[in-house]
Amino acid sequence: MITNRLSRTLSAFNRSIRRWEPIPLRNVQSQVTQRLSLISWNIDAFSPRPVSRAKLILSHILEEPTSPDILFLQEVTPEVRASLLDDARTRAAFLATDAEDQTSFKDVPFATMTFLSRACFTSGLDSQKEGDGIERGENFMRGPVARVILPSKYRRDALYVDIAHPMSPGTVIRLINVHLDSLEDTLHYRAQQMKILADVLREPGCCGGIIAGDFNAISPEDDALVDNGLVDAWVALHGRADLDGATWGVGVERRDGLGPGRLDKVAMMGLKAKEIKVLRPGNIEVPRPGEKPVEIPWSDHCGLKFTFII
Repeated sequence: MITNRLSRTLSAFNRSIRRWEPIPLRNVQSQVTQRLSLISWNIDAFSPRPVSRAKLILSHILEEPTSPDILFLQEVTPEVRASLLDDARTRAAFLATDAEDQTSFKDVPFATMTFLSRACFTSGLDSQKEGDGIERGENFMRGPVARVILPSKYRRDALYVDIAHPMSPGTVIRLINVHLDSLEDTLHYRAQQMKILADVLREPGCCGGIIAGDFNAISPEDDALVDNGLVDAWVALHGRADLDGATWGVGVERRDGLGPGRLDKVAMMGLKAKEIKVLRPGNIEVPRPGEKPVEIPWSDHCGLKFTFII
């Protein structure tokens, strides 16, 4: 069993006292459903105007025909974290990891964050009178939140949230948000990281789950990252030959000659894939002193929207 972990929590925004509050682990349950949706997006820490770009990505996500039940973000900088936690839409729609403190953001340029829909995963704070008239039934119960410390050149970790299986008391489904090590010289780290995380999905009491995010799968050898008894959701639904799965380098010409790649992936165990699609970013204007403004994408990555059945 992997024991090198940093305990985290989910927090909900309490409107009566105007702050994010950690949610205690107890039998807090959600709306009945067996179908869940996830959006994963590397929001690009290093391009200009990161906060404005993150807000546009959030708007795009919330304007989808149905908002996701689960949201994974990668390359969240400290200022973007503060902006997301301060956004009225995030406060109303989601439970958030890493609202309790900035521990995960110390000594690294960026980190991952996970959000769960308040409409699907209720919190103790939802007992506040909101006037929505919703009667919430019994289904998934939230479990522990933690970061698995990984062998890494860049101090990467994996952020997971457990949800209890409604039909199998005592077992959980694990939702793992990842940003694996970058560049060609760290393939051996990525292989170690995925082996560890596949084992995390096999721990006692865990009946499977999802590993999703930026796999940095830049070489043919990276295709083997989704071995270890995992299923690549895109391949399961579209096959390996479908080039529409590219999430990086899409619609741009790069000086290094690298073409579009499927760097972002969803790997699963014990679940059934129903639909997966690529979400293309729009553009934002970047002012340049004394020159004409230029337009850049909201991120150098596209997002992935994945729907699955428990």
